[in-house]
Formats: sequence, structure tokens, C-alpha cells
Amino acid sequence: MTDAAIPRFTGDASPYAGGDPYADHRTADFPFTHLVDLADRRLGAGVIAANDEFFAERENLLKPGPAVFDPEHFGHKGKIMDGWETRRRRGASAAEPHPTPDDHDWALVRLGAPGVIRGIVLDTAHFRGNYPQAVSVEGASLPGSPSPEDLLAPDVKWTTLVPRTPVGGHAANGFAVDAEQRFTHLRTNQHPDGGIARLRVYGEVAPDPAWLAALGTFDLAALENGGQVEDASDRFYSPATNTIQPGRSRKMDDGWETRRRRDRGNDWIRYRLAAQSEIRAVEIDTAYLKGNSAGWAALSVRDGEDGDWSEALPRTRLQPDTNHRFVLDGPVRATDVRIDIFPDGGISRLRLYGSLTDEGTTALAARHRELGG
Repeated sequence: MTDAAIPRFTGDASPYAGGDPYADHRTADFPFTHLVDLADRRLGAGVIAANDEFFAERENLLKPGPAVFDPEHFGHKGKIMDGWETRRRRGASAAEPHPTPDDHDWALVRLGAPGVIRGIVLDTAHFRGNYPQAVSVEGASLPGSPSPEDLLAPDVKWTTLVPRTPVGGHAANGFAVDAEQRFTHLRTNQHPDGGIARLRVYGEVAPDPAWLAALGTFDLAALENGGQVEDASDRFYSPATNTIQPGRSRKMDDGWETRRRRDRGNDWIRYRLAAQSEIRAVEIDTAYLKGNSAGWAALSVRDGEDGDWSEALPRTRLQPDTNHRFVLDGPVRATDVRIDIFPDGGISRLRLYGSLTDEGTTALAARHRELGG
């Protein structure tokens, strides 16, 4: 289902007239973009198949960052676009030159982390007159690593997440999703043909309890394991969610950096763990933050939303561009964690190693069943 309150864009954009190609890009502040992008390549997402990618390959859909436009970039097949673009569909004959109402192109997307989808953005940036007339998106949940043939089998259940809806050219077309289910794959459709620059799928990770149980000890805050950022004092330079992305930071803006404070306060991030857990070790990484890393950090925890906050790691000096490791004196039980940095600056990653409690395991398994996992 979609939310009618979200701005809708339809129709062509003006032809590119030079200068900043994003100057007339149509977009809005969507209410779900603070959530994790389940189709992030860093989480392992991929576009595994498409029926057509004549002008521009399907993999462009999930590239990080906004689409790039080069007005002079042409190849043997025509204008090269930074997105997924199919050829123009034709009808069956001279008497029927137009595609039928059911004709459409599709791409199959494997989410990087299975989860509950709250919103989808299909951005047609730079597709000004060659965007689809309408789009639709369906979701499915399959175990393991299904092939495109597995996903296209007639017995696979697909749930409509975005019904067939007209969209606009050179615009971020956003859709709220109301489907309390766990999805692993999407089928993105454009009717009847055209181009989409970027696909973003915002939601909440719903991990597999059996996998986490097999791991035993794992990173309880990691996005891929169901951790999430609940709130942060500052997101000026980069999102706080970066701190729980997979792998080490590769450059300065791949972490979390705040603006410079001119008061006597400090910055912080609050996290929700995968479920109730016992934390035994902590990593605070400041990779690539050299003249702007946090000076000190402290860690607090609470068990349940009504629980009191208690100190798990006292205020500790941090070094620039360094991975700091701390073994706690004993297991610390928590559902929520807060890191305070002093006075400002940033960290690149936070890792909280431990295991689920029996109560956490039971709650996660129940949630998994509720979502159809």
C-alpha cells in the first residue's frame, strides 16, 4: 500500500539545458529514509536478473550515491545512462504498433539483508523523457540463495508492495509500504519500458534466528544482524547508520562525523540491538578520522525501554585512525546501547560482541514467525 500524503511526481522533465543536472530534479523528504537501505550493496544486495538492459545495465540500480549525468557520453547503442534502461517496446504488427497494457520490463533484486520494508524510492534522475510511464514493485521471501529461475517459478508467492503507479521523469518517486512481512527479494517493474536510475529500499532488518544461534557470538549491533540506530544527536556530515555497516570504513565519509560543537555538550548515538543480549567485548574504530575523530568515548546500556541506563565502558581516550578494543569485566545484559563521544567529531564503526540471552532468542524467533520467516 502507498501513502497518498507522500508527494507524487508525474510527466516529463524539461530537456537538459546545461549546468547542474540536478538543479531541476524533483524530490521530497520521505518519512522513511532514516531507516537502513536493505538494498545496499555493502550488505550484499544485488540485481540478479532483468529481462532487458539494452541501453544501461541493471547493476546501476544499486550503485551508491546519486546517478551521474554526462551529456557527451555515447556508445554504439546510444546515450549511456547511469541507471537501468531498456529498449523501446513495440506492438505485434503495423496495425498494432503499441505495446499492450500488460507489457512491461522487470528486474529481480536480492536484498542485502532480509527485512520488513517501510518505503521504496525509484529515482528516475536524468531520465527526462525516457522514464517508465508507471512502476510497480513486488516482494517475495525464499530461503537460501535462490536462482533467477527459482524466483520466476510459478509457485513463488509475490506480494504487491507498490501497485502500478504513474511516475515522473527526473524525479525521486517515493512510496510508503505497509506490509508486515519479511522479504528477501523484489521484482521491480517498469511499464511498459524506460529507465530508472536508482532503487532504494528502506526498512528494518529481520535476521534469521537459526543463523544467529549457529554463530553463537556475533556483532549484536551490526545492521546485517538486526541492530539499528534509534537516534543520534547529529547527522550533519554523514549518517549514524554508517557506524554499524559491514566491514571497516574505507574513507572519511564512510563513518559518522558531527559538526563542530561550540557549546559545552557532547554528541551521541543510541542503538537498538538485535534482541536482548549479553555484551562481552567492544570495538570503537576511528578509521580515516584523523583530525576530526572523537576525543573520548563512553558506553552506556539499558535492558528494556523502561530500564535505567548504566555505564558499561567509562569515558576513555580515543586515538585518531585507530581501532580500539575493550574486553568487558563481565557480560553486560542490554537491549539498547548508547555511545557518547566528547566533545564532538566522529567514529567510523562500533562493534558489540556477545550473544543473545534465552529471552532474546525466544523473542527473535517469535518475531521471525510473525513475519512469515
